[in-house]
Amino acid sequence: MDELLSDLTATTAATAKDYSGREGFDTYFLGVPVPLPGLAAVETVLLPYTHFSVLMRLDKRLAAVTGVGIDGSKLMDLDRTGIRWRLDPRLPAEQQTGERVYARNDIDRGHLVRRSSAVWGDTVAEAELANEDTFHYTNAAPQAAKFNQGLELWLGIESYLQEHAAQYRSRVVVFTGPIFSTLDPVYRGVDIPLRFFKVAVFIHEGELAATGYVVDQSPQLAEIPEVPHPGVTEEAPPLGPFRTFQTPIRDIAELTGLDLDQLSEVDRMPIAATIGAAPVGSTWRELGDLEDLDLDFDLED
Repeated sequence: MDELLSDLTATTAATAKDYSGREGFDTYFLGVPVPLPGLAAVETVLLPYTHFSVLMRLDKRLAAVTGVGIDGSKLMDLDRTGIRWRLDPRLPAEQQTGERVYARNDIDRGHLVRRSSAVWGDTVAEAELANEDTFHYTNAAPQAAKFNQGLELWLGIESYLQEHAAQYRSRVVVFTGPIFSTLDPVYRGVDIPLRFFKVAVFIHEGELAATGYVVDQSPQLAEIPEVPHPGVTEEAPPLGPFRTFQTPIRDIAELTGLDLDQLSEVDRMPIAATIGAAPVGSTWRELGDLEDLDLDFDLED
């Protein structure tokens, strides 16, 4: 009951906010058209925020994909103190995943669009609005709360790209979202994705380029409780240590159903050019640290 009241309070507070000026993800952010990937066959709703957009999957009550443009020349270091997570009043509460899923357990609200990636602008006010916008539940997904080396690496990939953008005053686009599957446990009425993807898009030597990554938080087999399919439980599911992989973007498209054809064609993972009909997952490279990234070029060139 407390969680439901918290959700209702968050919705009431957010209703007073004016979202009409949110322009969302900019398709032309890199100077060439790179649209937010679409998803066919399921009902979705596009929610624009400041510098990013969220494409919600209504059947999952979670995002299908988020897209953010990172402007390295305008990044700002702002505090998050006092910013509370809230529902988006543009969607009914029952079509979102709110505080009830995250209360009194080891599941964390994992930002899909990272706060620091969206916090930039021509003015402090613009950056502050982006800062607040990242704390909508529509921009969150259930993730393991326990911090570990794998999670540090997963976050480090975007930090690496963001720091490069800041150093060279360049721009980067990042698409992020869950990879849903029939193995995902259902907890408090919400599918808990065991894997997430990230696709980074940028300009290299005047040409569009992209790289893809997957993080896996699947538990060890021995830790999975024996429950009837599809694994509906009121007990928080065990989540394993984060394992991060560099993957062909083609595989991410196969697993998510997202339209990533444009980015698959400019994938800079060397194996992507010769992958052919290789089974999904067969060419993934598990990463131990950022030095393991295989980009077929140096971002600092």
